Amino acid sequence: MGRYTGPRCRLCRREGTKLFLKGDRCYSDKCAMNRRSYPPGQHGRYRRRLTGYAIRLREKQKLKRIYGVREEQFRRYVEEAQKVKGRTGTALLKILEERLDNVVYRAGFAVSRAQARQLVAHGHFLVNGRVTDIPSYRVEPGDVIEVKSQSKDKLRELIKDAAEKRNVPSWLTRDLENLRIQVNSEPAEEDLDKSIDTNLIVEFYSR
Repeated sequence: MGRYTGPRCRLCRREGTKLFLKGDRCYSDKCAMNRRSYPPGQHGRYRRRLTGYAIRLREKQKLKRIYGVREEQFRRYVEEAQKVKGRTGTALLKILEERLDNVVYRAGFAVSRAQARQLVAHGHFLVNGRVTDIPSYRVEPGDVIEVKSQSKDKLRELIKDAAEKRNVPSWLTRDLENLRIQVNSEPAEEDLDKSIDTNLIVEFYSR
């Protein structure tokens, strides 16, 4: 199955919560969740009682859509997290946080993960001095991500505007003057998304 290319606001309505997929629009009155908070479709206004399976499926879909990951890729992340000692859900969130597109977004170099993914895929970033255009590339402590010299003039204003609206987590250091990001450590547990019940996702894949 290919990547979803339809209206992103529809995904938020489907999950019944803001996934913050469209940057500034999600914080404005134009956000679809403010205007039509019910699910999309002909029967969206009608309430349905969710089964246990549906509750777990929706939680999985929510996390997958937040990070913009395809199903087969997400399943591999879950399988990798299951091999890590400790809580599988925490390990899964850390894996997703370490994606290069997410790091660019978290550092405030893009207004959304979709924009960060596009910037990475277009080859605007270097990782440890080498052009890296793979959004799913996993960063490690000590890595340095920076905008390549040919792209700095083009992206400086975009990054400046995006950075004003985002605080940087403790495991990253942002250098706006040189358009550089330093990975200090692995994501700490307090930096992970608390709105996701990862236990439901682990249960979904363990059935």
